[in-house]
Amino acid sequence: MDLQEGDQPPKPFSYMADGLTRKRDDIFTLNEWRDGMFHVEQLACAITYTTAETHEIVRSNLDKSPLYCGRIEGIGPRYCPSLEDKVVRFADKERHQLFLEPEGRHTDEYYINGCSTSLPFEVQFAFIRSIPGLEKAEIMRAGYAVEYDFSPPTQLHPTLETKRVGGLFFAGQLNGTSGYEEAAGQGLIAGINAARQVQGHAPLILRRDQAYIGVLIDDLVTKGTEEPYRMFTSRAEHRLLLRHDNAQKEAMLGAGSEHPVGLFGSLGHEVVDEDAETRTLLQTLKQDNQPWAHLLKRPEITWPDLPASFQTVDAEVASQLETEIKYEGYLRREQAHIERNRADEDRSIPDWIDFDVVPGLKAEARVKLKKIQPRTFGQAARISGINPTDVALLQVHTKRGKAAALSK
Repeated sequence: MDLQEGDQPPKPFSYMADGLTRKRDDIFTLNEWRDGMFHVEQLACAITYTTAETHEIVRSNLDKSPLYCGRIEGIGPRYCPSLEDKVVRFADKERHQLFLEPEGRHTDEYYINGCSTSLPFEVQFAFIRSIPGLEKAEIMRAGYAVEYDFSPPTQLHPTLETKRVGGLFFAGQLNGTSGYEEAAGQGLIAGINAARQVQGHAPLILRRDQAYIGVLIDDLVTKGTEEPYRMFTSRAEHRLLLRHDNAQKEAMLGAGSEHPVGLFGSLGHEVVDEDAETRTLLQTLKQDNQPWAHLLKRPEITWPDLPASFQTVDAEVASQLETEIKYEGYLRREQAHIERNRADEDRSIPDWIDFDVVPGLKAEARVKLKKIQPRTFGQAARISGINPTDVALLQVHTKRGKAAALSK
């Protein structure tokens, strides 16, 4: 098999790793952490492939698969097809990738990524041993099929509070999603909003242009889902603005403990100050009468090509600045688009609106609006089956005012 090594140095998910360096130098430095002094050495994954023999074993036993013989009728995740699906749907492919992921440091068990299956144990045993590198493998726990069930997410507010039972919040696969990150993101928002409701504070609702979590939740509560939902970057119309390097927020709304939030906020101010200072230098310092900020837009020029005075800039700041400078035109256009639509996005639909009495609305629009109960005109416009004319009629009805509308 081919080894698949992890990143060197490892990239932390949290800015708090860097924050500890800046705030608590007496503990350890970030370089020491990155050099392996404060993290456990990563284990490598490995890659192998199915074979013609593997595919023949699967094809000859399809009648024993619950997904193919009708015992399971649910819709599976399209982005993670079973081995049976891959063999049947992509019959022209001679082999499929499989990733072996170590289950731990003190076990010989590996999880085989890309090999989900619901075939009987004896069939799994046969096709596993037909794969290069697994000729002597033993199966510790067989693969199995999952039939999904969920609560329709259109029955939730954007806070993830249920519309039918006040104070009850739903998160995770219960809402029709699939994946650890999706569940964690919903749990974060549901937990924050449950706590804020008890404390009497305003809810936290992230917009589509602010966070992937905002896109995820808006898609769920506005459009619903007919299959296990996964958050892809392609689902976000503002994905140029939603990047790992600008996800840092200084205000945590009291979601975490006091200590990490203080570190996070301190790091935020330091990065912002260095960012502004470096931007000024990029506009001031020139080569051949061209500011380095202009030269950095060229695809062949990267940060290491800049003068030595820029090489002391924090790596996170440098990476973010280079990205924003190279894509400045696209980012400015994206921001202008967001601002144009902000009025509808921020304008709430009044609670007194009765969709049944809005003049001119077609029957399908009334049904969809009553089902979803959108918070804003922007959300209403994103409901499947609602067109711009429906939104315009709703806006006119709102402008006439509550008294005039209710008198009809």
